[in-house]
Amino acid sequence: MSDFKVKFRGVRGSYPVAHKDFLKYGGNTACLEIHVGGHLIILDAGTGLISLGNELMQKYIESGTTITDRTPVRCTILLSHIHLDHIQGFPFFRPSHLASTRMALLGGVSYNETLEQELAKLLFTKSFPLDLGDIAADLKIMDLNETNYIIFKSGEMPKVIRVNDLKDGDYTEDDVVITCYKSYAHPQNGVFIYRIAYKGKILVYATDKESYPGGDKKLVKFAKNCDLLIHDAQYSTEDYLSIYVPKQGYGHSTFEMALECQQQVGAKKLVFFHFDPSYNDEKLDLLAEEYASDNAIFAYEGLELNLI
Repeated sequence: MSDFKVKFRGVRGSYPVAHKDFLKYGGNTACLEIHVGGHLIILDAGTGLISLGNELMQKYIESGTTITDRTPVRCTILLSHIHLDHIQGFPFFRPSHLASTRMALLGGVSYNETLEQELAKLLFTKSFPLDLGDIAADLKIMDLNETNYIIFKSGEMPKVIRVNDLKDGDYTEDDVVITCYKSYAHPQNGVFIYRIAYKGKILVYATDKESYPGGDKKLVKFAKNCDLLIHDAQYSTEDYLSIYVPKQGYGHSTFEMALECQQQVGAKKLVFFHFDPSYNDEKLDLLAEEYASDNAIFAYEGLELNLI
């Protein structure tokens, strides 16, 4: 199946917003739904994950009349990092409470704990009625590092292979291949940047990262000539350089930084992403007048893009 479709489920940073002045762009935190090569890959598990889970549950119910003849949910969630705005939707992802669901959850960890241990403490044991171990789905949680390739073959769940262990034939252009690197331009433990490649098309997801004077050379090399660059743009330059509460060092970029990265990368299309929760529709419309173009667009909930 040759598909590479992206749908934005949550585009907000820091915390979700529910208010009539935030309806155009949406108030949910980071989550992208990607259908690629017959696989469902989800980038981050902010509150945008909840609506996706509700739709997947509805499709599951409609797929058959009994549990045995319904089509199970199969998905993989990739976490950029474990700050709350990127994981807070996970306990409310309804397919995870079905025994037939198969899920893989991958992300980076600190040196002292596994991803499973960190998520169990942050989202479940003391802050939710269930423990992580009570989830009914067949859930596999895997720790990632920069040496890993994540490979999706047709009809299979992802396989993680260290770059030094790759052999000829481990993947082809017909497989979905994901690589990552860790940017330390975001407190406290950095953030994973993901590159998804399929049939010659490339998507790069670079949220929650601050740029550097002259650009982020590591990201430019990683994302070179990608088809779609989804880049953090939390702050206006005015807010970033505010004399009252400057945002330098907060781990987020401005719209100018995102544009500079697009130009240095040679990305065909840029999507500004992860907007500050204080930026209402009127504020984002004004910023869009200044920064948006045919090749640089603003994310909003429900935005769909097709790379193939």
